[in-house]
Amino acid sequence: MNARHQQIIELVNRRGSVPVSELAQLTGVSEVTVRQDLNLLERDHFLRRVHGSAVALDSDNVGMRMHTHYERKQALATRAASLIESGDAVFIEGGSTNALLARLISERTDITVITVSHFIAHLLKDAACDVIVPGGLLQKSSQSMVGPLTRYCVQQIHFHKAFVGVDGWHSETGFTGRNMLRCDVVDAVLAKGMPTWALTDSSKFGQIHPYPLSSGYPVRQVITDSGLSAVARGQLEEQGVVVTCVEQP
Repeated sequence: MNARHQQIIELVNRRGSVPVSELAQLTGVSEVTVRQDLNLLERDHFLRRVHGSAVALDSDNVGMRMHTHYERKQALATRAASLIESGDAVFIEGGSTNALLARLISERTDITVITVSHFIAHLLKDAACDVIVPGGLLQKSSQSMVGPLTRYCVQQIHFHKAFVGVDGWHSETGFTGRNMLRCDVVDAVLAKGMPTWALTDSSKFGQIHPYPLSSGYPVRQVITDSGLSAVARGQLEEQGVVVTCVEQP
């Protein structure tokens, strides 16, 4: 994938739909070239083509979101990877930044990765590290395991550190998610009391989604980028959250 492809994916994901003519203008190539690009990106499930435009896929498409704000998310993943020590068993919940983290640590032979994400498990299919995938119901839209069996498996598996994804945070609601069943899995992770980081870019702060994470076992550590506002950072710290801000590339 080249830089123009990444630019197209980011534009389409941000706006939902972009005409071919405008993509050509913004990327500085012909409409013929853009159409060829769109054919490739649709084939690889990064977007969908309709007459004269490119349309974003479902927002749960992890592969597409990995290439949105890619450099920023890669920097966050690199910071998270530096926290993982030899001998660690690490739970990686899901989401695009966590997928980049999994890819970064895939060649380490001294760790074990536990993940409920089939997307991440597939990324690690040739990895040097050991990979554990708990059972449960496969939620096809997010490619994640969810439900009571998944929660039970999480409760029975021991790990040293965990990295979870979130969809939003607001000072009045705390961390929230778009999907109730995925939030339930994160709650099960938090309830184990292991060091856990929410790994998310700054665009999620200020957003509110329907399903709150458990207030009984709150997220205490966040890794995000320097785009986080001073107001939001102050509110997080007032609520006892340790914030690590990584400089944006």
